[in-house]
Amino acid sequence: MADKKSLDKIKEKKKEWETTTLGESLRDTPEKKKRFTNLSQKVIERIYTSLESDIDYLNDLGFPGEYPYTRGIYSTMYRARPWTMREFAGFGTAEETNERLKYLLKQGQMGLSIAFDLPTLLGRNSDDPLSEGEVGRCGVAVDTLADMEILFKDIPLDKVTTSMTINAPATVLFAMYIALAENQGIDPAKLEGTIQNDILKEYIAQNEWIYPPESSLRLITDTIVYSARHIPKWHPVSISGYHIREAGSTAIQELAFTLYDGLTYVEEVIKAGLDIDEFAPRLSFFFNSHNDFFEEIAKFRAARRIWAREIKKRYNPRNPHSMALRFHTQTAGCTLTAQQPMNNIIRVTIQALAGVLGGTQSLHTDSLDETLALPSEEAVMIALRTQQIIAEESGVANTIDPLGGSYYIEALTNEMEKGSYEYFKKLDDLGGMISAITKGFPQNEIRKASYTYQKEIDDNERIIVGVNKYTTKEEQPIETLKIEPEIEKKQVEKLQAFKKNRDNNKLNKAIEDLKKAASSGKSVMPMIIETVKLYATVGEICNAMKEVFGEYKEL
Repeated sequence: MADKKSLDKIKEKKKEWETTTLGESLRDTPEKKKRFTNLSQKVIERIYTSLESDIDYLNDLGFPGEYPYTRGIYSTMYRARPWTMREFAGFGTAEETNERLKYLLKQGQMGLSIAFDLPTLLGRNSDDPLSEGEVGRCGVAVDTLADMEILFKDIPLDKVTTSMTINAPATVLFAMYIALAENQGIDPAKLEGTIQNDILKEYIAQNEWIYPPESSLRLITDTIVYSARHIPKWHPVSISGYHIREAGSTAIQELAFTLYDGLTYVEEVIKAGLDIDEFAPRLSFFFNSHNDFFEEIAKFRAARRIWAREIKKRYNPRNPHSMALRFHTQTAGCTLTAQQPMNNIIRVTIQALAGVLGGTQSLHTDSLDETLALPSEEAVMIALRTQQIIAEESGVANTIDPLGGSYYIEALTNEMEKGSYEYFKKLDDLGGMISAITKGFPQNEIRKASYTYQKEIDDNERIIVGVNKYTTKEEQPIETLKIEPEIEKKQVEKLQAFKKNRDNNKLNKAIEDLKKAASSGKSVMPMIIETVKLYATVGEICNAMKEVFGEYKEL
């Protein structure tokens, strides 16, 4: 923190520079815009000095691996090990996705990341009439434990970390993974990975829910408690800002709503009887890395600082790891363009670099063709190689938080923190996140931000290369992955034949026991694990709990 005398000298010198050197330059070469803003609509100053970014080093930054974790959650960061490199994989049947997973592991991917199709995401079976036309389209179709067995065939679960992007039926897919580990002869306590399991952001942004918010929170709490007690290396929730950003939010909105969601989950688990140190070290977050390079880096740094300060202030943990925010990053799918798709490789590279410079723990890089279809094998390899080149060739992983201390980065980090706390205050005044969601507050904030962003593009105030500038009249189409209609027919036929050959008497009893557990307020996790072992379908389990909890309808 600079002393007042030094700051006064800088202020005086800056005024002199503005009237002389800068003034002469602007007369000869005026700036191209009157107002420069980032994607959060915050004005970007012409130059940053210690006047704009005055910080208390020990209180605001500290050292890596120590509170407030602004500069990173590990003392060595990437000098000891790189971030975990993941590519989202899932399409068609479990057999096809199993082949893609093995391909990615051979190419040097470090962890698996599973994408499920829309019926699975909504807790519906492939043979549900409402699933028609969607089976295997945007991810892999998983109806029963049998599909999960095929999905991970010849992949020992104690040798990989797995991330599963599933929310409303997360308890079911998590139970299948646990049962699969037992079938492989693996102690579930050894499992490592993450299940997204973040329902609040579904109500805010993605709209893939089943049950009302209170019941959904209860299921997430059951998952966190079960994981803390039985699967200690697992991350039972990945609190996600990614989809909030994809829906059109600003970086500040993404940061504020995500962290507030996280604090809501923490409060629920505390109410369930766990101590903060029993579960907080295994909480994880998931952020978007968008186009504004420096804003994204500042967002990641601010996220760590805010989380550490809030957990310390509210719960006074004994374990410092309870205050350390761990996060996964994915490059921004919403920035990919169908026009000139090869440009997406450059966009993804810049976004991935921001994630790394921001200190991410794992990273997914989008493929160039993902705005058109699920990624092809060639496109996903380029996306993976992007990460590997950053890690092995660029030198950015050689030192920790290399942009720390930059006047601009520190000012932006402070701005992110300030903006987040302004939203915290509004959410508190509305009675918390559940109340704010039912009143439509975060949804409306995102809609307004999305409209502003699109209007800037339409008015050519914000340039998207190949879309509203540097366009070409004729473009060569690229090959994309096709999901054939026969895949759905095959999956439905397999499921219907499978349901006839189960021990349905045992299964029906287990389903009734599950409903009793849901009605009684007991943890549903043990009973869900029992039902999936009997090869209950995702739809059967979700429908059973729907009978108890009801179904959410947005006003």
